[in-house]
Parts: sequence; C-alpha cells; structure tokens
Amino acid sequence: MTITETAVERDALAWFCSAWDPTLSLLEWRQLLVDSGWAVPSWSAEWFGRDLPAWADRVAHNAIRRAGGVSTPLGVGVGLAAPTMYDHASDELKHKYLRRTLTGELTFCQLFSEPGAGSDLAGLQATAVRDGDEWIVNGQKVWNTSADHADMAILAARSDWNAPKHAGITYFVLDMHQPGIEVRSIRQMNNHASFNEVFLTDARIPHENIVGEIGGGWAVARGTLAHERSFATNRDASFAAGAIGRVIDEAKEEAAEYNKTYVWYPQRQGRIDLVVGRARSMGKSDDPVVRQAMMKLISFQRAAEWTAERASAARALGRPPGSEGSIGKLALSEVARRCNHVHSMISGASAMLAKTDDPIDSVIAEVLVSTPAQSIAGGTDEIQHNILGENVLGLPKQSAPDRGLPFSDTNRPTG
Repeated sequence: MTITETAVERDALAWFCSAWDPTLSLLEWRQLLVDSGWAVPSWSAEWFGRDLPAWADRVAHNAIRRAGGVSTPLGVGVGLAAPTMYDHASDELKHKYLRRTLTGELTFCQLFSEPGAGSDLAGLQATAVRDGDEWIVNGQKVWNTSADHADMAILAARSDWNAPKHAGITYFVLDMHQPGIEVRSIRQMNNHASFNEVFLTDARIPHENIVGEIGGGWAVARGTLAHERSFATNRDASFAAGAIGRVIDEAKEEAAEYNKTYVWYPQRQGRIDLVVGRARSMGKSDDPVVRQAMMKLISFQRAAEWTAERASAARALGRPPGSEGSIGKLALSEVARRCNHVHSMISGASAMLAKTDDPIDSVIAEVLVSTPAQSIAGGTDEIQHNILGENVLGLPKQSAPDRGLPFSDTNRPTG
C-alpha cells in the first residue's frame, strides 16, 4: 500500500483534533505528541514513531501548526542530538534521553569545534580517559551555540592518542550541569554574543553515555554534521493566526528566547530582500553597473533556491543527506558575499555607519560585518569544496602526510 502525503496529513489532523487541549502546559502537550507517534512519525514505532517515510515528519508538523497547534522543540536537541542518538545510540541511552529531548525537557548544545580543530575537526585534542565506569574529559571547545543554558551536550573527544586521528575519537552525551564545566560567551565583531567557548576540567561522563562504539565517534560525528548541513536543526517558530491558549503562550515564549541567538542571522545571509529598495532610496536604481550587479545577485540566489528544493525533495523521498547539503552551503556563502558587495556598491562609505537617522543604515552596516561568518559556520567553504571534489567528482583525496599514523606522532595532548 502506497502512503501518500495527503493520507499522512489527514491522519495527523485527525489525531490532533481529538487530542488538542490549549489549556495544557507546553510540556504536557509535547508529551502527548511524542507518545502519539506524531512528533517523529518517520521513526520506528518502538522509538516514538509510526514507521512512516522520512517526509512524514515535515507533513505532520506543518499540518499541526496550520491547525493551530505546536510541534517539536526548537534547536540542537531535536535537530541534531535526537536523530544522532536514534541512529547510533544503545537502547539504554535512547531510553534515557530520547523522549525527554523530544518533549523539550532536555536542551542540548554541540561541543565539536576547538581552537585548533574547526575545519579539520578530526584533529580535535579534547581528551577522554576511561576511569572505571566513567570517562574523564579535559579540553576546550569553541563556537558553541546555547552552551550557556543547555542541559546536555553532544561531545566528540579523543579517547585514543595512539590510533590514527579519525579512529581515536569517541562520541559522548555530556551532562552540562556538573563541576568542571566553564562556559564563557564570545563577543563578535557585529556586537552580538551568540557563541561560547567551553572549558572542560575533569568533567565526568558515565560509560553508558557513549554514542556508537569506543573509537567510532568520527562516523557518528559525520552523521551529525550531515544533519546540520542539510539544515535539519528545527528553527520553524511559526504559529497559526488566532492560535491561543497556555500551550501557545508558552511556545511563543520559548521561541522568542531561542531566537535571540539568531537575531543577526538574516544579516549573516546578506539581506538580499533589501537590495532593490536600498538602491531606489539611494538613487542608484538606474546606475547600469549597480543594476547589472543586482541582476547577477538575484539570478544566482534563485538558482540556489532550486538546489535547496532538490535537497528537500531528496529528503522527502527518504534519501540520506548527500552532496546537496554541501552545494547549498556553498551557495549560501556566495549569496552572502555577493550581497555584501552589492550593498557596498549601493551605499558606499555610508555602509559603515551603524548609527544614523535611518534604521536601515545600521542593518546594512551589520550585514557587512556579519556575512563573513556564513563562509565559516557549519563547515568552511574549503571543507565543502573538498567534500564535493572527493565524494562527488571523484578527485584524489587531499594529501595527508599523517594519514594512518598514530595521532600522538604528530600532536601532543593539551588537556
């Protein structure tokens, strides 16, 4: 029997209409949602799902929101941690964390990048040393969103210095509420502070909190990164017009707090929506050079949207994340750079003025100092080029003199 989007939408709405109670708390509502199987209908029935195709999650969530309800929580927990645990964790670990992550009782951050291991993530040096039934972790992580208020973290750490660098990494779930964890915010050049650095000093992790196998953390981390590059992190905070009730009020408060971190992200992407209006207001809309630059920018951006739609279609068909994620990431970076250039052409030196009588001036100034981040966050452009060159075009792998050697031969522990 073929399962259609129409049938999934109908069944999700039928359940919603029978279960919806706007007087419930947000947590009570999400507990009902998770237990019904409609929070992650693509997962197995054993783990809070309905054994439906991958596209069913999107269809069910959209149907519930349009009907005036609330779906799963925002952020790293549902977008990255939960699907990674679903794919790789032991049943014990799934029982321990999956349900509470899906209901929003637990929030997560991601502890991957380090000062010396960002693009070359496999070169990370945070250490995990086994001590009986626990692991002791030391090291530093950086560019960690929400680490200042997360309950848990997904962590990649080096557990074997004598193995090759990709083979000596283990993936953990870490409790952030313990001694030995210090979180410091990072002030950015656009004056926001969306990221943190995390210092780990003898932090402890139960052995059962390993995701996957000891030394198998690189494969697990790549799965997490594939979700990240495919824009899986849930940031949809839309609500139906006229939706009311305690659930809605609490969900709106949750969304407002969550989105404080991302308030500058539209500027990071270049604000292409402001280009034409800005050109008109600055008297540049008839300038042939400016018009040509705007045309090239808008044409490229629309072509990039088609690539993103292909990626969405592939995921809707249940295909695993593929090259579309890297292509889309590169396209976003290029759109941001071109926006930066066009805004500079239109506004000239005044683009550097952050405080004037025109509030758009401050937005443009923020664009100019925010767009460089688009080429770095979530995997640099250079890394995306390597992924596409090696995995799609079949080019030879980048030279790596340390390939196959024990990590300790070329690096020294810092923890």
